[in-house]
Amino acid sequence: MENLQNLPLDAAISKLIDLIVSFGSRLLIAIIVFFVGRWIIRRIINVVVKAMQRRKVEASLFSFVRSMVKITLYFLFIIILIGILGIETSSFIALFASAGIAIGAAMSGTLQNFAGGVMILLFKPFKVGDYIEAQGQSGTVKEIQIFNTILSTPDNKIIIVPNGGLSTGITENYSKEETRRVDWEFGIAYGDSYDKAKEVITRLLKSDTRILTSPDYFIALNSLGESSVNIVVRAWVKSPDYWNVFFDMNEKVYKTFAMENLNIPFPQMDVHIKHD
Repeated sequence: MENLQNLPLDAAISKLIDLIVSFGSRLLIAIIVFFVGRWIIRRIINVVVKAMQRRKVEASLFSFVRSMVKITLYFLFIIILIGILGIETSSFIALFASAGIAIGAAMSGTLQNFAGGVMILLFKPFKVGDYIEAQGQSGTVKEIQIFNTILSTPDNKIIIVPNGGLSTGITENYSKEETRRVDWEFGIAYGDSYDKAKEVITRLLKSDTRILTSPDYFIALNSLGESSVNIVVRAWVKSPDYWNVFFDMNEKVYKTFAMENLNIPFPQMDVHIKHD
């Protein structure tokens, strides 16, 4: 570009006006392209979303693909806008690549989270809707994003867990299998009939249709404690019924033991006073 300082005043003004008009026209085109392009991107994303919905794509993959498509389209959109404004795109891409290396080194954790998200979608240790426990947190998987997984706790809190730790750490998935085993331990007082307690528990288990017969339930005398005779009870239920069966059986045993004159003991100590 010719230096304006070396031109006569009239030529310099004319040249400046030409530059302003040229840049203004590019800016106007860029603004129009911005609004039109943003509308097109939204339409493309909607088409992709509807296509995945028609094919009934798994919710975990659905959110991940939607995020990836959105980021890719907006990145290409920015490149196009820069080219319209007259900035050399090849130089910009080279600069972006160089900056990407430096940013990548500084954001290794973020890249690890991205790789973790890909690993989760490939190997599927859990999916949207599963109840999991990982990284010291537990909740129902609400969404699997590019960098994070969103958990919803039973008390309606939202927990954001980075995918990097989820993909490399230990994860307990309580929804993976169709059935789960419920464990209880009930105590009766010394002197109470173990056979009667076992018969009462058996009756309660058989009366609950949510408890499965295969595998069958298990009842045994587990230990002789300091203040109680402890009975272990194990039964299999469908995974969604786990907590309802657990709490219901606790309530039923407590009420029924009282009606059957079976005592649920509490820690106690006998004190003997000796007079000299």
